[in-house]
Amino acid sequence: MAPPPPKQLVLAASSADAGVAAWDLRTGAEEIRHRPCASRPRALASVAGRFLAAAQAPPSGGNSGTVHFYHWDKPQVAVKSFPAEPIRALLADQEGSYLIGGGSNGNLFLWEVASGELLHTWHAHYRAVRCLALYDYLLVSGSEDGSIKVWDLITVLDEQSRLEAQTPYLYSFNQHALPVTDIACFLGAIAVSSSEDRTCKIWSLSKGRMLRSIQFPTSIDSVALDPRSHVFYAGGRDGKIYVTAMGVDISSHGSDESSILGALDDHRSGNQCFDSNAKTSKSATTTPIT
Repeated sequence: MAPPPPKQLVLAASSADAGVAAWDLRTGAEEIRHRPCASRPRALASVAGRFLAAAQAPPSGGNSGTVHFYHWDKPQVAVKSFPAEPIRALLADQEGSYLIGGGSNGNLFLWEVASGELLHTWHAHYRAVRCLALYDYLLVSGSEDGSIKVWDLITVLDEQSRLEAQTPYLYSFNQHALPVTDIACFLGAIAVSSSEDRTCKIWSLSKGRMLRSIQFPTSIDSVALDPRSHVFYAGGRDGKIYVTAMGVDISSHGSDESSILGALDDHRSGNQCFDSNAKTSKSATTTPIT
C-alpha cells in the first residue's frame, strides 16, 4: 500500500500575538497553534520543513526584538535568539542551511542554521528591510526607502570576494517611488516586486534591469507567482487579489494596465500575504510535512 501523501499546512501569524496557526490544507482543520508569537508580514519562515522561525514585532516604541523557533509538534517556543535589531523580514534557503533576516535599521543578517552562528552582517538599505527573496545564490532585498538590491551570496560569504568587489551588491534598483512591500522570484531569474506606489515591477536578475511596470488601482501589499504559467497574483490594499500576466516577452518598459486579467474579490481588508499554491490569502507559507 502506498504511503499517504504528505500534509500541506497553511501557516498564518499575526502581529497581535495570536500565535502561529497551522491548518491542514485538505481538511481545513487546525493542526496546532504555536504561542507566543507576534510576527509581522514576511517575518515567518519554514526552515526546510524541519522547524519554524518567527521574528517578533517589538513592543510599542521598543527597539529590540527576538526570533522564536518552534518545533512542528510542540506549541511552545523551543529556542529564542536576540538579534542586534528588530527583524522585519525573515527567509530560509530551500535546503535549510541558512537563515537570512532584514532589520529595521536597514541591515541584513546571515546565520548558519546548523550552528546558529551569525556569519555576516552588512548595511543594505537606508531604511527598514521589508521583504526578501532568493533565486539560487541571489538574494533580493526590498526596503521602506523604495530601493531593491540584488546580492551574490557567494560574494557575501567570502571575505576576499567582498574586498575585491567594486560594490557590495550586484544591482541596485530605485524605480519604486514608495516603500517596497513584497518580492517574489520566478524561473529564468525573473523577480516581481510590489510597492505602496500602486505598481508591480518585473525585473531581470541576470541582466540587472527592469522589464515592465504594471499600474494597479490600489497599493499592492503582496505578490505570489504561479509556477505553472506566466501569471502572478497581487494582493491589493482594497481587499482584491489581482490576476496579472507577466508579459516578460514584451519589450516595452512603460506602464501597462492591460496585464491585469481579473480580480478575486472575497476579502474585506487588504491582503498582507498569500501563497498562490495554497489558494488562500491568509497564509504566510505552505509546507509539506511527512
